[in-house]
Amino acid sequence: MPLRRAPAPKTVDEYMARVPPKFRATLQRLRETIQAAAPGAEEVISYRMPAFRQNGMLVYFAAFDEHCSFFVGSSKVRRQFSAESKPFVAGKGTLRFTPERPLPAGLVTHIVKARVAENDARRSK
Repeated sequence: MPLRRAPAPKTVDEYMARVPPKFRATLQRLRETIQAAAPGAEEVISYRMPAFRQNGMLVYFAAFDEHCSFFVGSSKVRRQFSAESKPFVAGKGTLRFTPERPLPAGLVTHIVKARVAENDARRSK
């Protein structure tokens, strides 16, 4: 019999409650950094992951078995911060981190602010 997946979380708080304890505090700090960088953004669940939306999707994050991921959501912004994010790159637009090696808050702030500006610019066209 196939394994049944848990129902998709309906809120970010519900998602966070399901995160393994070893990752929860690290993801909560990331969440707070994103909120501070984009105070007008709305928290949503998209693709079964926490995400922030403001004039379109900004960024996503998630916990996996052995790491956490931060999804930049823009190839332009990914290239803009490629030097700073290089130690964390794990795929196209994905930054991988752990509690022992968290993403620098400054890098997250810069990425989120760049995504807000990018979405604002696209909306005003």
